[in-house]
This record gives sequence, C-alpha cells and structure tokens, in this order.
Amino acid sequence: MSTKAKGAKKKKQDADPRQLVANNKKARHDYVIEDVLEAGLVLSGTEVKALRMGRASLLEAYVAVDHDEAWLENAHIPEYFQGTWNNHRPRRRRKLLLHREEIDRLGVKSREKGHTIVPLRLYFLDGRAKVEIALARGKKEFDKRQTLREKQDMREAQRAMRRQELLG
Repeated sequence: MSTKAKGAKKKKQDADPRQLVANNKKARHDYVIEDVLEAGLVLSGTEVKALRMGRASLLEAYVAVDHDEAWLENAHIPEYFQGTWNNHRPRRRRKLLLHREEIDRLGVKSREKGHTIVPLRLYFLDGRAKVEIALARGKKEFDKRQTLREKQDMREAQRAMRRQELLG
C-alpha cells in the first residue's frame, strides 16, 4: 500500500462519523445546558427515509418522561413524499431508547423547578438515528442579553486583534 492510500484512509477515519440531520440552535440560546445524553429513536420506515433526505425540525420539540419511558414530543419529520397510505404523521410521539438509570435520573431532574429536557441535534451514527438530548434550565431574559453581549464583545476583540496584526 502506498503512502497516499494510507493518508486517505486516515482522513476518512478522523472525519466525524455523525451525519447531521437537524440542529436546535434555539435551545442553546434559550437554555443553560447542564447535562447532555445520546439516545436512540424508534422510527418507522418512512420517517427514516425522510430523515435521510435531511428533512426534520427540532425547534418546538421537547422530551417528556411518562410511565418510566422517555418520549420525543413535537419533533417535526415531514411526510416522505414517495410514501403511500402507510406514511407517518409528522408530529407524532417518538420513543427514545435510554438506559433505565438515565430515564430515572432525567425524570427526577426534569420535575425540579425551571428544568426541562430538550433535543439539541438529530443525526445518524453508523446507520442508526440518534438524538442528542440535554437536561436544561431556562434562561431569564437578562441572561440571554448578557450572553449575546459577551459574544459580541468577543467578536469585536477578535476584529481589533486582526486589525492590529494587519497594521503592525
């Protein structure tokens, strides 16, 4: 095997194996993320095909713990346009696959005041649909403004440093 072939193989291994389908940027803006978990999803065939086309939205989605089971609620996976009469409903409840201890811990924490469980990302990992969920605490309005102000200050400082490098 030549050195070029070895290098190409190494690059492929270093790449992120996750195939991102949907990202919930609003969750990171509206909540303080305390704990992050990866969960599997129970999906029907047309849902998987719609996800492989990159069509999904997690904007209004949340996770509920009912009767010792975790459910992804209000996540929008549009109907598969080539599906037939057995197509899925776009906003149906989808069961999450987690260990018992994780479900119990999330259930207890989510019942605390101000805490909720939100999905952050939806992706494929080794051909299986996964969702990254987070135990989160809601931000107050002034917290959101403070975060935006900090980001803006960082951006301005980086611009000033770049300008300084170019000039001097």
